[in-house]
Amino acid sequence: MSLRAIIIDDEEFARKNLQILLEEHCPDVEVVADADGKVEALEKIKEFQPDVLFLDIRMPSGSEGFELLEEIENMNVLVVFVTAFKDYAIRAFNANAVYYLLKPIDIDELKIATEKLIESKKIFLENPENYTTYFRSLKNLSDTFLRNKPNNRIAISHTKGLKIVEDDTIINLEASGNCTMLHFSDGTRYLDTRTLKIYENLLDHTKFSRIHKSHIINLNFMTDYVNEDGHFAVLKNGDRIPIARNRVSDFVKSLKN
Repeated sequence: MSLRAIIIDDEEFARKNLQILLEEHCPDVEVVADADGKVEALEKIKEFQPDVLFLDIRMPSGSEGFELLEEIENMNVLVVFVTAFKDYAIRAFNANAVYYLLKPIDIDELKIATEKLIESKKIFLENPENYTTYFRSLKNLSDTFLRNKPNNRIAISHTKGLKIVEDDTIINLEASGNCTMLHFSDGTRYLDTRTLKIYENLLDHTKFSRIHKSHIINLNFMTDYVNEDGHFAVLKNGDRIPIARNRVSDFVKSLKN
């Protein structure tokens, strides 16, 4: 499967550099156009109907990239954010299950992003309703950056696409290889392709605690701490989640505080 792409960046050198990298290392991506700002980008998107946008989010005001997303009429497009932002931005990107590349662009990361885009495109073609969910995640991201709204929504990737959930509905998370199994208050569960470490970084530490290399729990669903035959956090659904011995002391202190 090939992808038609538009590169959007106010710096011509950055646009040309990314196009060269894609041509040399990602043959499944065809760059059909580029744009230097929101107005030109909207025209090119309407004209070429791309599969993916490589979008710089600092052009030039710092918010123009997100404003562009709110005006796009073509909802059958995936977005890769190309950014120099770190820390808070990466947490927001991960929470909304969107693709991003940090400047300067690493070739291996570009290849991985392309592979993920192709995989997502296949899934979305089979289940077009995923595009609606995906754009909801982009809207959540825009709200986070443009309006400084607190965001407790998390987009999770599963075998059929995307699902947006409130973090308050997550009871606990469990490592499953390099993936994460999320358990919800209604009894459902979903396997996400992201690692438990990513979730540890993006979840609110006042509500969630990593008590074991393989387990994170939502403290609001915890009823008891027991130390018979080991150390365990007991959840409202009756599950007993093991607490690693080297984490017990800090965990008990956090409960008391």
